[in-house]
Amino acid sequence: MESSASGRIVLGLAPILALLLFGSPAAAQNPKPDGYLGNLELCNGSHRASLERRINACTALIGSGQLTTAALAVAYNNRGNAYASRSDYDRAIPNFDAAIKLNPGDAKPFNNRGVIYLKKGEYDLAIQSLDQAIKLNPNYGRAFANRAGIYLKKQAYDRAARDYDEAVRLQPDLAAGWSGRCWTRAVLGALETALADCNKALQSGPNNAETYDSRGLVHLKMGQLDAAIDDYDSALRTEPKLASALYGRGLAKLRKGDKAGSDSDISAARTIQAGIGDHFTRYGVE
Repeated sequence: MESSASGRIVLGLAPILALLLFGSPAAAQNPKPDGYLGNLELCNGSHRASLERRINACTALIGSGQLTTAALAVAYNNRGNAYASRSDYDRAIPNFDAAIKLNPGDAKPFNNRGVIYLKKGEYDLAIQSLDQAIKLNPNYGRAFANRAGIYLKKQAYDRAARDYDEAVRLQPDLAAGWSGRCWTRAVLGALETALADCNKALQSGPNNAETYDSRGLVHLKMGQLDAAIDDYDSALRTEPKLASALYGRGLAKLRKGDKAGSDSDISAARTIQAGIGDHFTRYGVE
């Protein structure tokens, strides 16, 4: 789904090893008593700290003047991730750019920058960045899944399906890969395999709204209306304003003869996303 495919992304967080941070084993064992180890753990995301604390910790490490080049690149990457997590994309991108400049052989910041370009709607730049991530690391399942999400946005469903195939082959535990392929196959009409993919996604990771929304579309296209409504209900419990789930549930209710319930859901969906009906027409659902 265009409205939620961009959620199936995975940023790459890289740990700063103590050896890289301090330059030598001896220095790692005897860090200066100024909070470096605490900043290291925060920048690595080791604690459930606020994004602001993570950003401040990475900033302190970057400004310390004591990082090796490799560690400095990781600190920029991790600070970029923290900015991305608070949707501050214009600050995230320069951090990924800095990480790439310092360590152009690391695929993670290319992947992460591609994710941010995707979120900004700059699809060609996103593909370029993810192409480079995959070139550097052909076994990078997350990058394949993220690039597939861009092809979904561009309505290149066959290309998306091929990238999702690679993502789940390379990383079978990547729930975003199974969920994304479920949606793609549902749109393409491969409903039985789509259903298996959604079930796998729900077994592999957190039961998120997108996967239930995808499985709802599968059941809707299969004519299994009660199952579709159940899945859309599950999606909406987590994301009450997910337009595709509201619209899909409205269509399922309409087919069951619940005109009032259908009108309420479809009206709510169109309020959130005016063109949602056109999307469903493109997905093969009238």
